[in-house]
Amino acid sequence: MPQGMEPEAKKYLLKVLNSLSFGLLWLALNVLGGLYWGYAIIEEKLSMSNILFFAWFVLSLIALLYCYYRIWRK
Repeated sequence: MPQGMEPEAKKYLLKVLNSLSFGLLWLALNVLGGLYWGYAIIEEKLSMSNILFFAWFVLSLIALLYCYYRIWRK
């Protein structure tokens, strides 16, 4: 009797693990840049650093969703 996981279950768990790790990395980077370094906080007026952060946020979210699509399309 073979030992280990079935190949389909292993592929599925790798997809879940990759999705979770990419999502947590994206979240950690955006929290670090936005809240810890203060680029997401608009104080008196909108500054160029706020605009760059929000542009980064949207573009990286699109990249993350595309990555999820590529992981889960098969």
